[in-house]
Amino acid sequence: MDCDSILCCSFQVKVFQQENYLANWIQALFNSLPPEDYVGATLVLGGDGRYFNKEAAQIIIKIAAGNGVQKIIVGRNGLLSTPAVSAVIRKRKANGGFIMSASHNPGGPDNDWGIKFNYSSGQPAPETITDQIYGNTLSISEIKTADIPDTDLSSVGVVSYGDFAIEVIDPVSDYLELMENVFDFQLIKDLLSRPDFRFIFDAMHAITGAYAGPIFVEKLGADPDCILNGVPLEDFGNGHPDPNLTYAKELVFTMFGTHAPDFGAASDGDGDRNMILGKRFFITPSDSVAIIAANAQTAIPYFQFGTKGLARSMPTSGALDRVAEKLNVPFFEVPTGWKFFGNLMDAGKLSICGEESFGTGSDHIREKDGIWAVLAWLSILAHRNKDKKVGERLVSVEDIAMEHWKTYGRNFFSRYDYEACESHSANQMMDHLRDVMANSKPGEKYGNYTLQFADDFSYTDPVDGSTVSKQGLRFVFTDGSRIIFRLSGTGSAGATIRLYIEQFESDISKHSLDAQTALKPLIDLALSVSKLKDFTGREKPTVIT
Repeated sequence: MDCDSILCCSFQVKVFQQENYLANWIQALFNSLPPEDYVGATLVLGGDGRYFNKEAAQIIIKIAAGNGVQKIIVGRNGLLSTPAVSAVIRKRKANGGFIMSASHNPGGPDNDWGIKFNYSSGQPAPETITDQIYGNTLSISEIKTADIPDTDLSSVGVVSYGDFAIEVIDPVSDYLELMENVFDFQLIKDLLSRPDFRFIFDAMHAITGAYAGPIFVEKLGADPDCILNGVPLEDFGNGHPDPNLTYAKELVFTMFGTHAPDFGAASDGDGDRNMILGKRFFITPSDSVAIIAANAQTAIPYFQFGTKGLARSMPTSGALDRVAEKLNVPFFEVPTGWKFFGNLMDAGKLSICGEESFGTGSDHIREKDGIWAVLAWLSILAHRNKDKKVGERLVSVEDIAMEHWKTYGRNFFSRYDYEACESHSANQMMDHLRDVMANSKPGEKYGNYTLQFADDFSYTDPVDGSTVSKQGLRFVFTDGSRIIFRLSGTGSAGATIRLYIEQFESDISKHSLDAQTALKPLIDLALSVSKLKDFTGREKPTVIT
């Protein structure tokens, strides 16, 4: 299966529409769980509103009932963002939950659909049951389906069939209540009500459109016109709901225009990713999590007593490492995948974390959280400008970034995505790189760079001792520069090659350089060493961030 793990499975819709295909996966999941995790239990169900969610919700409900689940809590019309599913699981002490989403991949009849399962802590299920589920999908002899009618999911309320109940809830209320407990909403409201501050949020016709109005407009008093593409659509308006500089075109055009707002943000298909922009200024996800961590204790009430620890995924830049060192808190470098953060959070070791792939979050839930990141930035801006009178120059997103770099130095960072590559060619390139690494020695020169080490990243979880390997090919140089290669993606078409390039710069006079200019020597080196063009035929990346 084309999945980051079998627990986050994404294919084209037509695959899931095959007879019993989805039913097979759902039953295989139940067969892989201990009965005490679902018999007589409460499970949560929700999704991002993409095409096929409505039909899938009815299938999942009936199989859950057939397997002895006592109650399903489902968002109205099947809608719940991924962060909201985690929040509802935790608040209502559910045993787990299903998330119907293919993340940031396009939706519609000819595009992608996906499903994953989260455990009782609200975090993605661990890899320990992956093999069990896959094996069960191949050997299933029975799909236990309750003989109940389709349920009307359009109205809040409870419907019962014998001992089985379906509770339809407002998709926003539990999540909103949690956000009000994390942030100072009055502080943010004071900022958004200023006549000299303008904010814009692009929901990309995805799930956060259901949250943007109630949170930003109704609770925080923002102008209703601040929301772009705010109606969730099954095909995301025929767009690609991935909040980056390539796919969030309308927002980027606005934020880099002549009359740009002061702050702009976007979220993705299922609401767990984010992009942050200032006026004609882009904040990389690596810098975003570092800046949030550096300002959290003073700007966000949830962190008023400090942070327990900080963590990032391995490909993410080292900007967060420097914040952890200055704050004197534990720091962790983990593989890509939010479940690794979740283990640290459950053990009380981690407060704030992030991935370069536009995922940022904290231990308020066990998923990355797009709206949370936007509220965190609004909190920082509101705190820094709370004493500014109308007419005074406001502290901007760019000001906050430049001040951060002055204190910590700047980690220039960029990611090149080569999407839908032919899988065989992509794997050949990775094998070539492994050969290069096997013949490399510390101290070897790569152009103007001196190799410190080269490896295929592996990780031992400090909580449960589990290990994972082959998480990304790293060339790390003596000046701290890094080149990283990974095959990634939850899409249904080919392989995505991700190339990550990073270089640290302490010289303040160079902090305003364009990242592509600063990183060009490393980018050229990476393309030369990998022979990417020779293997894939690609002249340029699909997406640059």
